[in-house]
Amino acid sequence: MKGSTLDKICAFLGELIGTGILVFLGCIGCVSSPLFANSHLQIILNFGFAVLIAIQCIGCVSGAHINPAVTVAALIYDMITLKMALVYFVAQLLGAFIGYGLLKLLLPANVIDVGNGLCVTKPHVDVTVTQAFGIEFVITSILILVCCGVWDPRNAKFHDSVPIRFGLAVAGLACAAGPFTGASMNPARSFAPALWNTHFEHNWIYWIAPLTSAAITAYAYKIVLRREVVQAETSADEKLREIH
Repeated sequence: MKGSTLDKICAFLGELIGTGILVFLGCIGCVSSPLFANSHLQIILNFGFAVLIAIQCIGCVSGAHINPAVTVAALIYDMITLKMALVYFVAQLLGAFIGYGLLKLLLPANVIDVGNGLCVTKPHVDVTVTQAFGIEFVITSILILVCCGVWDPRNAKFHDSVPIRFGLAVAGLACAAGPFTGASMNPARSFAPALWNTHFEHNWIYWIAPLTSAAITAYAYKIVLRREVVQAETSADEKLREIH
């Protein structure tokens, strides 16, 4: 098997496993019942930790996009080809489906079959569709700014804490916007619970807002803010003068 083909298979499996981890750990942390007490703070920290764990597990394998919106941003940012972006999309949706399927298999029915279904994202009843779209658009834009900042060539030497950065970023955004829209920022994360529970009301918001936001934000960062690192070549004479 050619190395490039094996690399693509590994990347596919990495995104599948990573997105499965995100959905499984993230959604199991949303369980709330008289027997399993929960709070908004616990939920948002859990999702942040789930992102951290997924990135730490498969970041070196596929880059740990674990989110179609991040993959769109990477495509715009010239970090991935269109063909591989499609591979990532399939892996992310399948991984999310499997991750939530494990929840259906392992959790008691009385904690997963609640309301519209455990972890199904939907706007708050007092939030209009336009407001929900705007909130998801803006918070996804901020998430993509974090991605572009990490990918920026000027930041190439500062990648040791990437899982922590993204985990805290997701937790912070969810803390702010979670009560209003669920703070998905991720079509795959919203797709799996909606599909398993056959509840697609307003689900389009969690596709169009993140994907359009990712494309626009990544393009704007690439054109306006990104700068290439120019490493000046130092002559032997200059080095000699520096020594003396």
